Order: sequence, then C-alpha cells, then structure tokens
Amino acid sequence: MTMELKDKKVLVVGLARTGEALCRFLLRRGAHVRVTEKKTWEALGRGAALLRDRGVEFETGGHRIGSFLGVDLVVLSPGVPPLPETGAAAEKGIPVISEIELAYVFLKGRIVGITGSNGKSTTTTLAHRILEDSGLRAFAAGNIGTPLISFADRSRDDDIYVTEISSFQLDAVLDFKVAVSAFLNISLNHLDWHGSFEDYHAAKRKLVLAQVKGDAAILNRDDALVWALRPEARSKVYAFSRRRKVARGCFLRDGRIVLRDRAETPLMKAAEVRLPGLHNLENVMAAALVGHLFGVAPGRMRATINGFKGLEHRLENVRTIKGVLFVNDSKATTVDAVIKALESFDRKIVLILGGKDKGGDFTLLRKPLEKKVRKVLLIGQAAGKIRAAVEGTVPLETAVSFKELVRKGFEAASPGDVVLLAPACTSWDMFNNFEERGRTFKREVKNLARKMEER
Repeated sequence: MTMELKDKKVLVVGLARTGEALCRFLLRRGAHVRVTEKKTWEALGRGAALLRDRGVEFETGGHRIGSFLGVDLVVLSPGVPPLPETGAAAEKGIPVISEIELAYVFLKGRIVGITGSNGKSTTTTLAHRILEDSGLRAFAAGNIGTPLISFADRSRDDDIYVTEISSFQLDAVLDFKVAVSAFLNISLNHLDWHGSFEDYHAAKRKLVLAQVKGDAAILNRDDALVWALRPEARSKVYAFSRRRKVARGCFLRDGRIVLRDRAETPLMKAAEVRLPGLHNLENVMAAALVGHLFGVAPGRMRATINGFKGLEHRLENVRTIKGVLFVNDSKATTVDAVIKALESFDRKIVLILGGKDKGGDFTLLRKPLEKKVRKVLLIGQAAGKIRAAVEGTVPLETAVSFKELVRKGFEAASPGDVVLLAPACTSWDMFNNFEERGRTFKREVKNLARKMEER
C-alpha cells in the first residue's frame, strides 16, 4: 500500500496526544489538515493553538457531516467511537483509517503488536525493556508510549516498535500488519463502544489474522477464545501457559518459567518475578517470548525481569497506615481485571468499585466478593448498577469523593487488610483518565497518613 499525501485534504477525527502527532506528520507531508473535535476550542489547550498557527483548521463542539464528505482521507485518533459521519464517508468511497494504519504505510522497521483485555501496558513495557536492555533499537509505542505515527519520518530498518494496540485502533485497520503479535486474553470490555462482544472480539482478532507466513503470533493457551485463533493463523504460533506444558512457547513447571522452542530452556523461578498476581506471570511469559523471538539470551531477559517492579496504577502499593495496606489498581477498568487483582492477595480486602460503566457484567464479581472482600465502597455513575448486581454478597456503602472513599476504606479495614482501588470502570465520569484517578487516590491516602501522624 502506498499513499501520497501532498496537497491532499485530510480530516483528523479527535485531537489529544495522537491527534496532535497526526497533524504534525501530515503537515510535514504537505497535506491540508482539518481537525474535528467534540470538545470546545477552550478545552483543547495550547497544542491546538500551535497547530492552528501552522495552518491546521479546526471545527470544535461537535462533528459536521460536510467535513467528512469533503476530504480525500479520514484518520481516526484512538478511542474515537463509530460515528454516522465516518460511515457516510466510507459509503462515498473516502478511506477511513486509524492512526496505526497511516503509520504502517510510512514506517520502516518491525512492529510488535500487543493486545488483550488486560495486561497490555505491563507486557508492552516489559517486552520493550527486554529488547532495549539487550542493545536492540527498540521503542515503546502506541497507547503506552509515543504514538506510532511520531516515528514514521525518522524510522530505520533495524527499528523495533513494541506497540500497545487497542480494539479501537484495530477496528479501523485495512492493511496494517505486525511482525510479532501477542494476544494476551479477552473478556467483556468496551461494549459501550463496540456494541457487542462479537464486534469487540472481531476487532482484536485482526491483529493475528492479518499476519502471514514468516510472522509470529504469541497466544494465551489458557484462554479458549484466544487459542481458537491458532487454526486460522498463517503465522508461526507460540503459546504461553501457566497451566500446562506447551509444544512451542513458554510455560510453568515446578515453580519455574520454561522456554521451549526446539529445546527447553529454564528462564527463571516464578518466585523471582516481582510483580504480584498469577496474571502477571502470564504477562512475563508473553514478554519473554517477544525477547526470545528477537534473539535475546535467557540470562539477559532474566536480569531485566528481575529488575521490573511494574507500572504506576497497576497493583501499586501506596502506603501502609496502622497495618492497613492501600493499593492503587486504577488501571483495573474491567471486571476480569478486578477478579485478577482480588486473586493477588491472601488477606481480606476493602474494595473500591465504580466510575463510568463500559458494559461490564458486574454479577461475575459476586463469588469473588464473597470469598475475598470484607466490604465494597461504591462511587461514580456505575455505583447503582454495581449495587444491583452484587447486592447481598458483602456490605456495600457509597461515597461521593475520593477523600471520603479513603477515610471509609480505612475505617472498614482491620490491621492486615488491603484497601484496594480496582474500579472495574473507566474514570471518565470524574477524571480525564485512569492516571488522574489513581493519583487522586494516592494523594488522599497520603493526606490520611499525615493526619494519622499528627494525632
């Protein structure tokens, strides 16, 4: 696929970080760029003003059908939902593509694409560090790092782009293909965006099914829907499993992580992994397979994994106050992620749930709550829906602020307990993103600790 952008009219849908990167790339290629945004001009910030000074046109406060029909190309920023306007453009024969599709056309080097309902950021970060620590020219890209399009103009043939890829981005790809794919898991997620689990799954599948002979796919052997892609995959499949031995890939045996490709190679003891939770052993195995496929020696990988403590907002220990541990897992925006977080602790938990619902089935939390949780604290738009789904399992209480949540969590906990922020929802009802939510939680925990010390 080739693409000439000089003097073409290109519409960028949605600004934010990726939209700004798209605009800069398109301007360098001589395109006439217009941005359409549902936010007001005042809400866009300085980046938009700088782009306007360089000739980018803006329409704000909503999308107008004429903007979509009067261009040569429509490029979607990540997270832009299906719109009637994009459908109208496609019906008229105007290409509608995602940012990663545009980047793919111009990018040199190889792409590692990592997707899944949970664990993408952790796996992407660790895989990137494994490659980088071994001396390879590796870059973290996509949702976890720099937008892929930002590398296009300065990319080299020996570059490796370890890219976190969402279902939103995959939904609008046409020819996009990665050299190495990793499909970590799949569970109910983003139904508010995709409309159905089938459509969500179909978007995720594209990452693997677009690959050809000579490519490699890393699949979760323990996830039936992920493993079901194996017969359809044209790429060489590597499995990871913590439940069984695999013919080619990575697995757990007698408390050790083992690599198997022609021969078996012990990688490390599972106990050496510093990330909490069995699900993180899966993330480590997937990342190790990425390293293996690029020729990184097991000893070098082991050193990187040993030094990896995880990411902010992912089962992050915040502080212990009078024997009560506060843990920030703000990135746990799905029901499945919450269940995995609960399984990571062998002590009672006061659990904080709520935010903006994205179509999750909260009834799946009933048994884990009965088994692991002392009390649930609810907040945000989804509080009522969650209450209706789990009523009768454990005591429930609602809060209106994170200051109140932290105080009530501490009051409900006993020494040795965990107060866990694992919301099962997005943050968009109260915050700009999960990072802001997590940092607010941490600030209130520190404020509580200071008050305790002053007494």
